[in-house]
Amino acid sequence: MVIDMALEHSHTHSDHVSDQNIMDDDEDAPSIDVATASEYPFPITSACPQRPRRSKFMEIDVDGEMDEDRTATAPFQRPHSDSRASSMSCDSDPGLPLSQSPFFTLYPRLSLLTLFVILTLPLLYEMPWVGMAGMGIIGAKAGLIRTSNPADAASAAERLEKRVDTDTDVCTRWSAQSALVNGTIYVYGGHSTTEPGQKNNTWSNDFFTVDLTKSWDISAPSIRGLPQPSGPPAVANGYLWNSHDSLYLYGGIVSDSPPAQPDPYSLWEYQIKSGKWVEHSDPKTSMGNNTEPGNQPVQQTGEGAGISIPELGRGYYFAGHLDAFTTPGWSVQTPRIYLKSLVEFTFPGYSNDGVESLAGGKTAGSDGVWRNVTRGGIQDQAKFPSRADGALVHVPGFGAQGILLSIGGGQESSYSQMNIIDVYDIATSTWYKQAVSGPSPEIRVNPCAVAASAPDGSSTNIYMYGGQNLIPYGQQTQYDDMWVLTVPSFTWVEVDTKGQSVPPARVGASCSIWDGQIVIVGGYTGPNLTCETGTYVFSAKDLKWQNNFNALSGGNAQNQQSSQEKDPAGLSGSYGYEVPGAVQSVIGGNSKGGATITAPARAATQGPMATGKAITYTVTDSNGAVSTQTGTTSSGGNNNNGGDGPNVGAIVAGVVAGFFAVLAAYLGFCAWVYRRQLTLYKNHVAMAQRAAAGAPNEKSSFLPSSTEGSSQPTGKGSSITDQGSGVGGTSSRATATNSNEVVPPLPTGVWPPPGRSSSVNSSNDDLMVGQEPSFVGVLLNPRRSLRVINRD
Repeated sequence: MVIDMALEHSHTHSDHVSDQNIMDDDEDAPSIDVATASEYPFPITSACPQRPRRSKFMEIDVDGEMDEDRTATAPFQRPHSDSRASSMSCDSDPGLPLSQSPFFTLYPRLSLLTLFVILTLPLLYEMPWVGMAGMGIIGAKAGLIRTSNPADAASAAERLEKRVDTDTDVCTRWSAQSALVNGTIYVYGGHSTTEPGQKNNTWSNDFFTVDLTKSWDISAPSIRGLPQPSGPPAVANGYLWNSHDSLYLYGGIVSDSPPAQPDPYSLWEYQIKSGKWVEHSDPKTSMGNNTEPGNQPVQQTGEGAGISIPELGRGYYFAGHLDAFTTPGWSVQTPRIYLKSLVEFTFPGYSNDGVESLAGGKTAGSDGVWRNVTRGGIQDQAKFPSRADGALVHVPGFGAQGILLSIGGGQESSYSQMNIIDVYDIATSTWYKQAVSGPSPEIRVNPCAVAASAPDGSSTNIYMYGGQNLIPYGQQTQYDDMWVLTVPSFTWVEVDTKGQSVPPARVGASCSIWDGQIVIVGGYTGPNLTCETGTYVFSAKDLKWQNNFNALSGGNAQNQQSSQEKDPAGLSGSYGYEVPGAVQSVIGGNSKGGATITAPARAATQGPMATGKAITYTVTDSNGAVSTQTGTTSSGGNNNNGGDGPNVGAIVAGVVAGFFAVLAAYLGFCAWVYRRQLTLYKNHVAMAQRAAAGAPNEKSSFLPSSTEGSSQPTGKGSSITDQGSGVGGTSSRATATNSNEVVPPLPTGVWPPPGRSSSVNSSNDDLMVGQEPSFVGVLLNPRRSLRVINRD
């Protein structure tokens, strides 16, 4: 495929099985005369020049079986019946006279028989009844081996020399390609050293597994070497995609010390069940959403970021670069080209609506289908830079097929931001940017990253480990820190590993997660470390480095959370995982999930994080009780906990908020009534004091008589004028209209004055007896206080 540039050449050759190649050996084995050997019971030596013997044999695959439809053959060599005559030309070769040889009279007959065999033998190679006899009859046919069925291959394989198994006893490993399938980590290629300080010949085609179905100690991990294949190239910094039954090797760079020339790209498939490597040569791209024109050769790239999504049947490889060690025909003087394209490979047997040739539910053929996405949203804009050496992670939900997150990476002197993450919506083939909150990690290249799902799916937590900073040049700094990017809040959380047995800082490690534990394989640690076992384990839920891998019982083949087993989109490797406390403190909830932060802390304006939804699940305990129940939440922040039922949390929060709102309103109303009542009371007291300080014959009608039964003379013709209702116990004082008239006294203890309703007596008692109103009294009896102020 042309990735950001056109290629001028393509190579066409048929698919073949790599691990069944024909090799030569025993170049100098001597030719021994059959007759002579039968006559002499001791070894025969001869000074005559020896004819070199060439034998052909074939490597067998991982399981000791040959490929199907392959027939093993080799150049046929007839018995050398004239060796007797030829030996006579050497003086040192003793023997009987030629005339006495029992074979002399048979020579013409043998010659005719030999000529007949030579002429007819090629016709016998393709005949099934001859092939069933195996290679022992007619030898091995030159070229690739094809057998008609596995049974025949197994029979023939017993006569073949096995390939050398990968040596697992190495000093260091890094930059390998890895995949995790059904509890087994497969690791291919990369760099390896056998002694400290080794700098050359580090590229390899080593192939081995790490078993995660049983427990082991990090000092003795369960590693098994597999036969080294002869077909797939020895590459580093590529990717090993995986379906549920096959591995697919894509990309990578070949050796630069000593320099090697890359071959035209072929996709190599490893069929797990049969243990066979199969080559898919000359792959071409297809047209689809946001792609370059189709029918372009697929180009090998290196140092990109890869991810497999088996439930979708696809593999992705993002960015990377092209140079002399990825592209045939390029010179080391050709400048390296950094990329920002996204290579998509649809596995055989799977559909993909983003590809035109697979429209309408069609499935990919045996060679799969390729697509090169280069125009997805902001992908062709300057704010979306080219890069290499990053990490790619898949998060279910938010889009119809989930999203991809690109983390880290850069070029020689520039790096991708860690506080802004590039997000790819798989269903729409479109890139977006999402801002991140919280303190961010330092810029870096070549970290490794995995994702784990909370049991209820309310959060997906991405663990990023290691990497290095290349600035300043020649003074690389490797990292040993662990960070968690929690989604959908998009907040970085740094893991506190102080006091723990932290592995040496490294870059280019392979990370996998199974049973909620992150397994680290390999990694470059710089020049100061000699050799190491190179396998470490980190507990994702406890946030601690541990000394062993603890295989858990239970779980399905994909190792999903128990609550997610019925959903193919549930993340693999999350079985047994729980949300750690450090993450809970940021997003809320508990170990089972229940995150209260259900949208990005820095709001998304477009894309799947603004419009999509998380996939959430109901979690039940072993006794059947619901421990957490979460509904599908909107990334816009509308939390809908409770599955298909009501949102209990929102209801409780609403009730509590409503209660406090009513309480606040009531307190405000009581404060207003209290202030009004207190003002009226003070006015009354002031008026009473002025009345008491007036003329000796003047009495305030607001005060009761000081002497019970006493009378006051009043002038004639006087009248009392009520100049207003004294609301709250305050009224205008009576004035004598004529100084010669006497105001008749009010009866002692009688209130209100004549003409007042006696129904308000209880409301004015406080004012008449000199009691100042209190706020507590208003709170306890607001109705009484309200009557007082309403008299105003």
